[in-house]
Amino acid sequence: MKTAILILAAGNSRRMGTPKQLLKHGDTTMLGQVINNSLKSRASSVHVVLGAHANLIRPNLPKNISVIINKEFEKGLSSSIIKGVTELQHYDSVIIALGDQPLVTSNYFNELIELCIKKPNKIIASKYEKHNGVPAIFPSQFYSELLNLKGDTGAKSLLNSNYQLVQVIETPVNLFDVDTPHDYELLNKN
Repeated sequence: MKTAILILAAGNSRRMGTPKQLLKHGDTTMLGQVINNSLKSRASSVHVVLGAHANLIRPNLPKNISVIINKEFEKGLSSSIIKGVTELQHYDSVIIALGDQPLVTSNYFNELIELCIKKPNKIIASKYEKHNGVPAIFPSQFYSELLNLKGDTGAKSLLNSNYQLVQVIETPVNLFDVDTPHDYELLNKN
């Protein structure tokens, strides 16, 4: 099974006030950590969707990943998903991940892939306190639903609408995403 990881990192970091994709985390950046964890997984390839600040971010990315530019990033997360999935339709499945979740491990990506192999007719989503979310893996039969998403909620509506199609994975992995300077402080305390 060929699986691509699609990392969404096109936003303009309005709440952070600076491009959060370039904020330091460990010996790399937050986005760099997500990419490194993705590259260590069993995924066939790693792709990053950039939009705002693409010219600043792209030179800091490893050469062994694919960069997809979303010029319509201001239309929200859905536009990045559509742009990425359009280019990755030849894969059997796509994991959608966020560039501001540096604590998601390669082992977690592997768990998603393994569960998708066992349940190929299900979307495998991450369990949050009050909803399902990403990282999530979508088998190819769900690409048409992803290509019809609208707005800035990404795949949340799809992940929380039809529970017969969605399998939830409970995880000890920290799914914390970094949106504000306070979030970044909390991340660095860990």
